[in-house]
Amino acid sequence: MAFPKNHFGVPQYPSTDTRRLFVLLGAIDLLERPTVSAIADLTSHDRDTIDQEVNRLREEFGVSLHKVGEVYHIESWGKVLNPEGVKGYLRG
Repeated sequence: MAFPKNHFGVPQYPSTDTRRLFVLLGAIDLLERPTVSAIADLTSHDRDTIDQEVNRLREEFGVSLHKVGEVYHIESWGKVLNPEGVKGYLRG
């Protein structure tokens, strides 16, 4: 099934689709300064849901993410997720 893409070419998966979390994590890795605003601009995710989605990444996949000030940092991808595979979802 093909999903629509935003103006940056990022697939717009439904909010219940796990791939949406992978897009978020890939964006945090890609962006030089991954703030909520920058992530929302790149992914078209609602700013109000990004913190909740980050918490889901922590809980469901063991990703270690920290927010220093306004900027997210990935400390560890956890034991389940492969960084290269996850980043592929950002490109569709």
